Amino acid sequence: MNRRIGLAALTAYIATVWIANLLVAHFGIVDIGFGLHAPAAVFAVGVAFTLRDIVQRTLGREPVIAGILIGAGLSFLIAPSFALASGVAFLVSELADFAVYTPLERRNWFGAVVASNTVGLLIDSWLFLTIAFGSLAFFWGQVVGKGLMTLAAVTVLAVVRSRALLPRHA
Repeated sequence: MNRRIGLAALTAYIATVWIANLLVAHFGIVDIGFGLHAPAAVFAVGVAFTLRDIVQRTLGREPVIAGILIGAGLSFLIAPSFALASGVAFLVSELADFAVYTPLERRNWFGAVVASNTVGLLIDSWLFLTIAFGSLAFFWGQVVGKGLMTLAAVTVLAVVRSRALLPRHA
């Protein structure tokens, strides 16, 4: 069962990397509310961080790295100018995720997801904007947009996980 969940999460993770680049290539900079703007990729990347933690927990670290490389490779086909920035940002933020998520997940899974996603979205935002745009003008828009999407993904995951752990009534 865990392997099937992991493979589904890995497929979705690769798709979110690709979709993030598709969104920024086709929609560019968008209004995310609160007077902030960010590349449209924020809507997919926030979800990607939670999927990444599911893949790491169910399949291990290597499939996460493979997913980043496959997603960046597919992104190169639609958005070559963003694929490198995206791939580097995902890889470096993933290394930070390993340092945060891995030691925490056995003690407090939910706390590990929240902490690693927070660290990941900060590092990813800084690197992506620096490499892709040469500017941090949209940094806070990135952080807030990814944060909101991450919050939504983590909330859904927590609800699904809690329901899966509840005893079933006959």
